[in-house]
Amino acid sequence: MEPQLLHDVADGVATVVVHHPAKRNAMTAAMWRSLPPLLEDLAADPDVRVLVLTGAGETFCAGADISTLREAPEKAQHLSVLAEEALAAFPKPTLAAIRGYCVGGGAQLAAACDLRFAEEGALFGVTPAKLGLVYPASSTRRLVSLVGPATAKYLLFSGELIDTGRALRTGLVDEVLPEGRLAERVAEFTRVLVSRSQLTQAAAKEFADGRTDREDHWREQARGSGDAAEGVTAFLERRAPRFSWTVRQAAVR
Repeated sequence: MEPQLLHDVADGVATVVVHHPAKRNAMTAAMWRSLPPLLEDLAADPDVRVLVLTGAGETFCAGADISTLREAPEKAQHLSVLAEEALAAFPKPTLAAIRGYCVGGGAQLAAACDLRFAEEGALFGVTPAKLGLVYPASSTRRLVSLVGPATAKYLLFSGELIDTGRALRTGLVDEVLPEGRLAERVAEFTRVLVSRSQLTQAAAKEFADGRTDREDHWREQARGSGDAAEGVTAFLERRAPRFSWTVRQAAVR
């Protein structure tokens, strides 16, 4: 099978799989190009409430396919930044499910997700210093926001790999699961996310990402959504709430 991004949608969860096992799921130029339009389609799909990004087999993503950097490294980096920004801007919760290597462009994609769950034994690295590349400014700022300046400098200056224990301590990952438990935990947690208010999630995502000009917008969305009334009623009636607000609904208002 050619290197590509695979995807499916089931029970409200879109799963995107980086598939290039011959090179530890390294991203080719074509794969970088294909991610933004794929995300746009999934964002517009009303059946998608959560997105999971993972890698085929036992590796998340070992970075960019180095052969794509030989002749035009700036062009290759530009493609990776466009893909990273599209992932960060996805309007619904995103979760990276990580096994094995999460290095270079793989770490770039994982950092662009809202959450990162990793299996014990995964390894993380940000490796432009090994190739003499300048890591993109936007990617550097995102990494600093996630792990703090000291850890970001450690990763960027050295290109060294860190294990799941250090990744958890520094905030690079949110949960570490024993071997064989990652898929079960991701399925369990995404069911929780699917059951929650999409209104709450969308507003919280913007606010947490630093958006400061949309408070009036979200107050208007909340007033017209009915989600709060449904949440309170469901709590008092001791039943699961049936939230009706959707990201698509907000887009057409």
